[in-house]
Amino acid sequence: MPNSDPQPARPARPSGATAGFLLLATVLLCAGVGAGIGALLDAVAPLLILGTFAGFGAGFTLVYSRYRTL
Repeated sequence: MPNSDPQPARPARPSGATAGFLLLATVLLCAGVGAGIGALLDAVAPLLILGTFAGFGAGFTLVYSRYRTL
C-alpha cells in the first residue's frame, strides 16, 4: 500500500537574496502609496520622496525582524 501522507514542507532557509527582494518590495510599495496619495493631493514629488524614505525604514525593520539570524 503506497504511503499517501504528504511530505512535510521544508522550512524556508533565510537568504540574502530574499531579504534584498523583501526590502526592495517594501520600498517600492511605500513609494507607490506615497505617489498615489500625492496624486490625490497635488503633491506627487514630496509624498513620493516621503514614501520612499518611509519604505526604507519599514523595509529595514521588516528584514531585521525576519532575517535576524542571517
